[in-house]
Amino acid sequence: MLVAVVAAATMLAPNGAQAQPVASLMVDGSVAAPAAGDDWLHVQGNQIVDAAGNAVWLTGTNWFGFNATERVFHGLWSGNITDITRSMANRGINIVRVPISAQLLLEWRNGQAAVPSGVNTWANPELAGMTTLQVWDYFLQLCARFGIKVLLDVHSAEADNSGHLYPVWWKGSVTPELFYQAWEWVANRYKNNDTLVAMDIKNEPHGKHTESPRAKWNGSTDQDNFKNTCQVAGRRILALNPNVLILCEGIEIYPRDGVSWNSTVEGDYHFNWWGGNLRGVRQYPVDLGSQQDQLVYSPHDYGPLVWEQPWFQKPFDRATLTADVWDPNWLYIHKQNIAPLLIGEWGGRLGQDARQDRWMTALRDTIVEHRLHQTFWVLNPNSGDTGGLLLDDWKTWDEQKYALLKPALWQHGGKFVSLDHQVPLGGVGSTTGKSVSDVYGGGGGDTSPPSAPAGLRSTGVTASSVALAWSASTDNVGVTGYDVYREGAKVNGSPVVGTAYSDVGLTAGTAYRYTVRARDAAGNVSAPSAALTVTTSGGGGGPTTTIIGQASGRCVDVSGGRTADGTVVQLWDCLDNQAQQWRRSGNTFVNPNSGKCLDVSGGRTANGSVVQLWTCLNNGAQQWVVNSDGSVANPNSGKCLDAVEYGTTNGTRLQIWDCGRPLGGNQRWRLS
Repeated sequence: MLVAVVAAATMLAPNGAQAQPVASLMVDGSVAAPAAGDDWLHVQGNQIVDAAGNAVWLTGTNWFGFNATERVFHGLWSGNITDITRSMANRGINIVRVPISAQLLLEWRNGQAAVPSGVNTWANPELAGMTTLQVWDYFLQLCARFGIKVLLDVHSAEADNSGHLYPVWWKGSVTPELFYQAWEWVANRYKNNDTLVAMDIKNEPHGKHTESPRAKWNGSTDQDNFKNTCQVAGRRILALNPNVLILCEGIEIYPRDGVSWNSTVEGDYHFNWWGGNLRGVRQYPVDLGSQQDQLVYSPHDYGPLVWEQPWFQKPFDRATLTADVWDPNWLYIHKQNIAPLLIGEWGGRLGQDARQDRWMTALRDTIVEHRLHQTFWVLNPNSGDTGGLLLDDWKTWDEQKYALLKPALWQHGGKFVSLDHQVPLGGVGSTTGKSVSDVYGGGGGDTSPPSAPAGLRSTGVTASSVALAWSASTDNVGVTGYDVYREGAKVNGSPVVGTAYSDVGLTAGTAYRYTVRARDAAGNVSAPSAALTVTTSGGGGGPTTTIIGQASGRCVDVSGGRTADGTVVQLWDCLDNQAQQWRRSGNTFVNPNSGKCLDVSGGRTANGSVVQLWTCLNNGAQQWVVNSDGSVANPNSGKCLDAVEYGTTNGTRLQIWDCGRPLGGNQRWRLS
């Protein structure tokens, strides 16, 4: 084995040379012939696919250190690089996101790679005498051996353990142009190595409205516009390697409608985690030209043990997180079939805070339901905010944390799936992994359709809408969405993600016949479900009203005029549009635009429970009594419709709260 390792080390390219495909080490220590570059990935809609159009699922973790002053993986002071890499593969990690600094890439380009001091050569005899660049290249060889792919992330401009705290991608001697050149160097060096399949342009661009510099997202070519930076870097990389995936993260803040980036007023902005705000993609998508099929958006998301975000300071669950944070900031990109998502960082400590555990489980379940790509933060146990998948000995896995992650790792037939077409995850001879070709039968393309959806049913009916649900279909690889048909005609645009759909804009008192078909990434479509006939309620329409806050003078508004379950209900300037119209139907308020009801999330009764838009279910969560004192009370909870924190500005959320004695202006409403 040692002889094979030493032989492999001699194959490393010199500092400035292009790295060609190298022989990979077999499980028994022998050297295999170089593999053809057949593992490059591309984008179709919201899916990442291989060259044959087969959908793949990138599921992995992060391992940091190359971004820091040590300029090499952390943990090599005690752990063995081969053992750690092998253990990741055996545990189902099919891609590793590796943070690095632009400074180190430029040092490598300039022939300045040094032998690192942070490597214990007693624990890592295979790394003896290697420079940081040679350690990196050796890691790529190990990944090829074990069937793992690599995602490179420029974590900071400078090699600094705290470099990620600086908000932008240039600093000190690393200018914006040198930042681009660092990426060009690495793209050119590894353009024939399909172990390195993706490049994350910059980790967590951020900065608040009062800070300078800070990252923004708009249609300009300004130096601090990260949308433009990701676009320029992506195009320069793809000019050298047209096959690599380009990942663009979000930023921290984004201006509300009608607000410019010049505003220094906090309330004028939407806030989210660093790198997690991708609201700007709606108006300003990244444009990679003819190579748009290489673009992936990559948000980050964390729990309350990292920071007490406002959405954690009230009762929350997966539904509220989706409505408050994930849908408006990034999940819409997947749901609207704009591009794939890879959640580049998520994770944290378990068993220390019930809210933290609830957040992590909710995000994990969202990842699994939508088959979102992800790299869990982090492998390293020395991550202060989160801890790691490994314990402090760099050998033992945190089994509780791994058990939470495991359902979000690509598995097929009880085995973990690599992104390699020849090498199973774990390496040749693995008993726990398989290759992409093992899943798809040699890479000839998936020709098996999903099973027909079962259990089609109605979960809510109004005069103008029908809410449908069904049981999930099965597929040999994975269902990617559903199409809903009314009277034989498809009614949804992009495929429905999940197993529910609301058909709106219907005629009262009319019978409609529905079927549903499932589809997979290869375009295979199932047989139709059993048909279901649903008749809308008699309705007949009737007058509509607006609900106006007496303290604010603003209207109860469905955010963005959207129609999806869980859509935010808020205060907004009265615009006399459909988003602000409500029809009284008994004790419910129905929004005619969507046919959905004003609803207390989850039927909760606690103070602070979120008010939202939801399919009309005629239950206690949707009952509202208008009182002579101006209050609008929910009898199910005995609480009143309330503007959060006495807010009066555009975007103020609504909730239920104990009715004031006397009522405050935030609980007084006028119907007009």
